[in-house]
Amino acid sequence: MPDVSFYAADEAQMLALGARIAQATGGRGVIYLHGDLGAGKTTLSRGLIRGFGHTGKVKSPTFTLVEPYEIGAVRVFHFDLYRLVDPEELEFLGIRDYFEGDALCLVEWPERGGGVLPKADLDITIAPHEAGRRLRLSPRGERGQAWCAALTNDER
Repeated sequence: MPDVSFYAADEAQMLALGARIAQATGGRGVIYLHGDLGAGKTTLSRGLIRGFGHTGKVKSPTFTLVEPYEIGAVRVFHFDLYRLVDPEELEFLGIRDYFEGDALCLVEWPERGGGVLPKADLDITIAPHEAGRRLRLSPRGERGQAWCAALTNDER
């Protein structure tokens, strides 16, 4: 399946798209989030996490590297690797444990964890576009393809 693009005019639309992506994932898999500082990676992550029913605060794990969320039967791990100096630091964090089992892992700045992180099911690239943001979803396997197919079917 080729890449799929969406447009979000404002924060509310970004949060709504995040919730739609959450439902498509079923709470399992790996999503890499790409974009410049301020592109909306954390806002999209907030929409994803709230899409599972989380009502509390969703903050960027810039300093902690990871924030865990337990929402009923769904476990979400939100990573922000912006401040990571060396990918080997992830080994000390026990990074592989987060990606095993039935959880959804959202990773901002995945390029900083090169060589240590597992393959993503979906890459999402966020870029400014007119008055809002353009999101390009690139599936990286069967799971990501199924998510994109579900999202494009929702559009019809």
